[in-house]
Amino acid sequence: MLHESVDVFSWFKIYFIENDGMAWGTKISDFVSFISDRTAKVALTLFRVVAIFGIGYWLYDATKKQSPKVLIWAIALIFAGALGNIIDSVLYGVLFDDSINQVATFLPETGGYDALLHGRVVDMLYFPLFEIDLPEWFPFYGGKRFNFFEPVFNIADMAISTGFIMLIVFNKKAFSKKDI
Repeated sequence: MLHESVDVFSWFKIYFIENDGMAWGTKISDFVSFISDRTAKVALTLFRVVAIFGIGYWLYDATKKQSPKVLIWAIALIFAGALGNIIDSVLYGVLFDDSINQVATFLPETGGYDALLHGRVVDMLYFPLFEIDLPEWFPFYGGKRFNFFEPVFNIADMAISTGFIMLIVFNKKAFSKKDI
């Protein structure tokens, strides 16, 4: 069920949430106030679909040009992660009913919880490594409880992040002079 968790270790939990926006639940409508949440969700989903075609072409082109393997692997990870998140945001609302106070049902007779392009992305990996009370003098968060590492994410997010980190760390290998 939504917000249900299973402790794997004290520092690692499988924690079921549904993300309605981008990273950490941020929505386009958080920045552009005149757009409704539903319009912002469709815009985000359509942007993701367009982006996946661009990333797919980049992967095709890099493979065709026999670019360095580190570049191909990085793009492939980004592509796979983006595709996984797109599948959730496009189809999840149609294929599953709501998971609030119940376990979601696959292909329910009454239909899914929302329309095509309005699905939420399922996140489940949670690593609350440690918690501390911050001193009052600490800027912005003074006197509050701080949980490190707060974000809940999924395997697709890990693939995207790993691909980007590979591009940063192995920049010179990935983008060698022969490719430019």
